[in-house]
Amino acid sequence: MDRTETVRTSDGASAADDVVELILSDHRAMEELFREMRSVEADRTGALRRFADLLIAHSEAEESDVYPVLRRLDDVDDDEVEHGVHEHAEGNKALLALLDAGEPGGADWDAKLESLVEAVTHHLDEEERSLINDARENVAPAKRRELGRAFARARRDRLASAPGRVENVRRVVAAGTV
Repeated sequence: MDRTETVRTSDGASAADDVVELILSDHRAMEELFREMRSVEADRTGALRRFADLLIAHSEAEESDVYPVLRRLDDVDDDEVEHGVHEHAEGNKALLALLDAGEPGGADWDAKLESLVEAVTHHLDEEERSLINDARENVAPAKRRELGRAFARARRDRLASAPGRVENVRRVVAAGTV
């Protein structure tokens, strides 16, 4: 597909504004960054920096702009939303451990990377099977676009502050939630 084409959702709206598509796009970007961080031929430090920024900005935007709306839906289990928040905190702790592990390539760094991959991949899988499917099925397309614009704005604003800096990740972990 030509990159200039606009992907459309089933209702004909632009997928660029759909909160489901935006969240899934971030998830795929995180998976790609995991591949880079595992590759000895890649800029692993740069990939970690991009990953840390994306993880924190994505999680904070979900918790501030998406999860509160999902909590109000009758068809979405509040326990699933709370579980997502808990898993964000677990991912953040694993991220901090990797940021504190030193240079890429050491045994400790590789082990911490695998712990991060496991925590985040588990969350992505569960979120996609539960909350994302719930949003796809139970949130009207217009509301998904509204949520998507709010999520994108919050994510962009957070990314502008380089939220993956180790001192910020420490603050986030100490707060216990994103």
